[in-house]
Amino acid sequence: MDLRAQKLRSFLTISGIIWGTVAIVVLLAFGLGFKKQLTKQFHGLGESIVIMWPGQTTKPYAGFGVGRNITFTEPDAEMLRQQVPDLTAVCQEFIKWNTPVRVSKNIVNPAITGIIPIYGDIRNVNPELGGRFINDLDMKMRRRVVILGDEVKTFLFGDKDAIGEIVYVGNVPFTVVGVMVKKNQDSSYAQRDKDRIFIPASTFTTVFGITKLSNMIFQINDPYRSEEIMADVRAVLSNRYKFDPTDKDAVPMWDTTMTDKFAANFFLAFNSFLGLIGSFTLAVAGLGVANIMFIVVQERTNEIGIKRAMGARRKDIMRQIFMETCFIVFIGSAIGFGIAAGIIEVMKYVPIDEFVGKPELSLEVAAATIAVLTIISVCSGLMPARRAASLDVVECLRA
Repeated sequence: MDLRAQKLRSFLTISGIIWGTVAIVVLLAFGLGFKKQLTKQFHGLGESIVIMWPGQTTKPYAGFGVGRNITFTEPDAEMLRQQVPDLTAVCQEFIKWNTPVRVSKNIVNPAITGIIPIYGDIRNVNPELGGRFINDLDMKMRRRVVILGDEVKTFLFGDKDAIGEIVYVGNVPFTVVGVMVKKNQDSSYAQRDKDRIFIPASTFTTVFGITKLSNMIFQINDPYRSEEIMADVRAVLSNRYKFDPTDKDAVPMWDTTMTDKFAANFFLAFNSFLGLIGSFTLAVAGLGVANIMFIVVQERTNEIGIKRAMGARRKDIMRQIFMETCFIVFIGSAIGFGIAAGIIEVMKYVPIDEFVGKPELSLEVAAATIAVLTIISVCSGLMPARRAASLDVVECLRA
């Protein structure tokens, strides 16, 4: 096919493929960016974690009545590590309120949180460059070191570097060894991490004399088995504290993986919808390609008859028309990919990532677009090609 002989027709046809490719790539890229942004916010609390608190029994069990308070101690965390193999990490947590934290005349009342080193990993509490998180030596030596939430640091120190400075927790001096990296956190169970301070659990029990845990956090290895794993955890604790293992009020749990499951289903439907819109645009462009190829076949009837008379087989004619169709789609899609990539790159500099994320041209977006383009090419080229191959030689020559 000589595209230069039909400039306007070819331009309009290729423009349709270009616009359809841009539409599907940009829509899918925005959908993927939106998914990653919301997932990042969902995981501000932690990834694949369950938080559980000591509760009160509501079912009689083994001679015990209802209304019995359950309490957690630090050995419980070690017990769960040993007896529940599906847990990738377990962390005890102490929380104390109403103790002032001050630097000079700046005073704040954050949630004072006593934790162990693994807490930072499972709860996404990471220190800024130049600082560090609590380590095993801090725990062993009961060091008076503290990690500040980013908002607490700003309130106490302003723009001044806080690492190495002294803050008073009550009347006890602590050395700042880290400041939490600012993060998105759409939910919390005590207080946003930005408004907390974190100290070693061993130091917490020494300074405040508190031995009962506020809660425990565990990370599971398979979010889709969370209900089963939570039941195993409750069964281990029920054996220790003598309560009905089906009594969920005795040990209330918050399964944060439910958010991940919801997000997975939601974004599967959402991105499928965006892909469907882009596919419709490409399908319309594909109809335009099929239409122009039908016209091409009609205009080249005599040429097809001569080729058939000289020995060309039906499949040769069919292959030629089909390849010409694919060539048109290829040109349009290549230009469309280039334009879409440019749009996506420009949008990365627009300050909208906090709300809808940054569009991302990933392998899965490219693969989905190529799959749709392949279907469009086959459908647009096959019908005109079959039409050309089925023409009668005598009628072609007579034309």
